Amino acid sequence: MSLLNQLFNRGVFGAKCKTCLTLAISRIKLLQNKRDLQLKHMRKEIAQFLQAGQEPIARIRVEHVIREQNICDAFEILELFCEFVLARIPILENSKECPSELREAIASIIFAAPRCSDVPDLLQIKNLLSTKYGKEFVAAAAELRPDSGVNRAIIEKLSVSTPSAELRLRVLKEISQEYNLDWDSSTTEAELNKKHEDLLAGSKQACAEASLSQAPTRQSSIKSSTSNGANPTVSRDIKPGSQHIQAPSLVSNATLLGTNEIQPSVKNCTAGPVIDAQRETTARPSDVLERARVAIASAERASAAARAAADLVNVNFGSMKLDGTSS
Repeated sequence: MSLLNQLFNRGVFGAKCKTCLTLAISRIKLLQNKRDLQLKHMRKEIAQFLQAGQEPIARIRVEHVIREQNICDAFEILELFCEFVLARIPILENSKECPSELREAIASIIFAAPRCSDVPDLLQIKNLLSTKYGKEFVAAAAELRPDSGVNRAIIEKLSVSTPSAELRLRVLKEISQEYNLDWDSSTTEAELNKKHEDLLAGSKQACAEASLSQAPTRQSSIKSSTSNGANPTVSRDIKPGSQHIQAPSLVSNATLLGTNEIQPSVKNCTAGPVIDAQRETTARPSDVLERARVAIASAERASAAARAAADLVNVNFGSMKLDGTSS
């Protein structure tokens, strides 16, 4: 019974493969003719743009021309592979594993099937090969694993990467020669060869200007702090032993104390402001207490004045009552 199933499945696989391959070949030929007409129309439009001086539009449109040309070249290779596999269908039916001479053609068809949506027959061929040789074989070709056997030209022609500047310039020159245009390609060469900066990371010139502007601002902040008589140990990033910061501190202290009052040692010169600051910090709590006491005393005087006023009102009101009863 198993032999009958194998024979039956073998016949079904061969028939389905023949049908799908013949449909794929005929469909690829129709698409090639259609894309050839589109390519001629697009090349003619680019020639008109070059003649009118609209080079930026021509530089954009030439990418579409290159992509369409790559797809046409890939279709030509796939057509040859399909015809080669179609001629070797009996070998595929009798072999349990993929033959070495057909490995490149079959792997290229499997790789191109999901990337050529205009030819749905390739997907059916891929499914048939998956049932024949297993999902691991199909996954190796689709994911371009090592030793997958996919044709290098198919990989390059079906890639979605941006065409290089040299390729775009070469195609533009071919179009200008094809339509006998007197076109100067110097501006296009300069534009295509120009290196564009990464705007997300910021331009290099702006970063350099920012780094240069930060150095003078730091120096000016140090000078302003020393001219105001600030303590040179305020900034933590500056080491106390650096000579280029100690000199301004001495000059600033000298200007504040006067020429006749300059002390010989640096310690005595810097100890004065520190002691004054400590005195100010210790005197602040006593000032707060004095202000609180003054506020309490003023509140007590205000309450005493209010009581005296109330007593005076009560006395005047009582005298008025006595006068009324006597009358």
